[in-house]
Amino acid sequence: MEVSDSPRQFKRGLGLLDSTMIVIGSMIGSGIFIVSAEISRTVGSAGMLMLVWLVTGVVTVIGALSYGELAGMMPHAGGQYVYLREAYNPLVGFLYGWTLFLVIQTGTIAAVVVAFAKFASVLVPALGESNTLISVGNLNVSAAQVLAIAIIVVLTGVNLRGLREGKFVQNLFTSTKTLALVGLIVLGIFVGRNPDAIAANLSNFWSASWTHMDGAKVGSVESLSGMILLAAIATSMVGSLFSSDAWNNITFTAGEVIDPRRNIPLSLALGTGTVTILYLLANVAYILVLPVSGNPGAGDAIGRGIQFAASDRVGVAAASQIFGASAAVIMAILIMVSTFGCANGLILAGARVYYAMAKDGLFFTKAGTLNGHSVPGWALVVQAVWASMLCLSGTYNDLLDYVIFSVLIFYALTVAGIFILRKKRPEAERPYKAFGYPAVPALYVLAASAIAVDLLIFKTQYSGAGLGIVLLGIPVYYIWGRSEMNRAGKGSFQND
Repeated sequence: MEVSDSPRQFKRGLGLLDSTMIVIGSMIGSGIFIVSAEISRTVGSAGMLMLVWLVTGVVTVIGALSYGELAGMMPHAGGQYVYLREAYNPLVGFLYGWTLFLVIQTGTIAAVVVAFAKFASVLVPALGESNTLISVGNLNVSAAQVLAIAIIVVLTGVNLRGLREGKFVQNLFTSTKTLALVGLIVLGIFVGRNPDAIAANLSNFWSASWTHMDGAKVGSVESLSGMILLAAIATSMVGSLFSSDAWNNITFTAGEVIDPRRNIPLSLALGTGTVTILYLLANVAYILVLPVSGNPGAGDAIGRGIQFAASDRVGVAAASQIFGASAAVIMAILIMVSTFGCANGLILAGARVYYAMAKDGLFFTKAGTLNGHSVPGWALVVQAVWASMLCLSGTYNDLLDYVIFSVLIFYALTVAGIFILRKKRPEAERPYKAFGYPAVPALYVLAASAIAVDLLIFKTQYSGAGLGIVLLGIPVYYIWGRSEMNRAGKGSFQND
């Protein structure tokens, strides 16, 4: 697939640093400051909490290193969509793009900007979710939702003006939040150390347990071992995997990366490696400052522990032990910077997939055109409209739960595509080959598939709904394909 067959062409303006910033910036949102609470309730101890984040990091880095081969082989706009299309068929590629647009990318954008708004309300309470601005029937629009949509509009407007503007915002906010996170880690490890918390965490470092909640109270605590322990670890990885997700977004922008055969694989390795280390160190800081186990009814951060941090805001709880009363404001600013940069990366990259789909006749035709600034303007606008609607719906978090299973399946299919393409296209240029092939990519496919099966068993409601969203794309594919065939006057529908 050519970068563009229109008079306007993508401009290659993303160097290695810019590409790495997109990887890091798209990965770090608000999750690292929140999800350790849920993980610790599921696995129960400091050692198991660290193990979950370590396994997540290893799986993520292996996936990124495996994608490097595909990125070097097919440096085209659309990235993962193109890999799936070429390894399997246009239908599989479309199902990924369909799910990406319907829920994965737009739902994540919505969730990230609403998180921005929630923490903005710490500074300006009038911007909170409790402040309803519009109420019509069952539709209630809060100030937080309006602010979230405003962020989408602003960042979409920035990216409509060109790649240079989009990458400037990305580089600025990613470097700022990375330095801030490093600062929090250093202060937590060297300044906020709590001897009582350390002693408590070391006393049962590997004692795995699953705390089942009954509303806001503890219902029961189940000791874990054997297969149930493995199932709990896999289930608890839902939050850590999504906190480590979106690293693949750099592949979407391949048409604008300078020397993409070199820089995309390198940025994937550097970006995922950096974030994995930061996430591990952040959790080290948490367990040095706070006990893992706690009491949901306690009145202070130490008493509540990591498991029951207020509103699951572990980062705020840890910061309160370092900064005191000003912790909430400091963390609110940090998370606002983090989510703003994350949203920009997601908005910038996502539109390139819809552009590639449109070039194949599988998305709105106008989405396959570039505006006067050489960016897919129409695709950016459509993405912004749908993400804004998800903000208003209030269902984006549910939608993200639904697609966890689907995301893992697409990752597994993409890495499995390496094996298929080695046989289908043995002569293709591969400037970078998957690390540890065939063992390491095969391990990734098995690990991702095992986690997906675990979710299908233990979170059937969400996984089944996610699978339903994907399967709904099958009739849409054939309807869209038939419409394209009729529009073009072709006798059959055929992708490039």
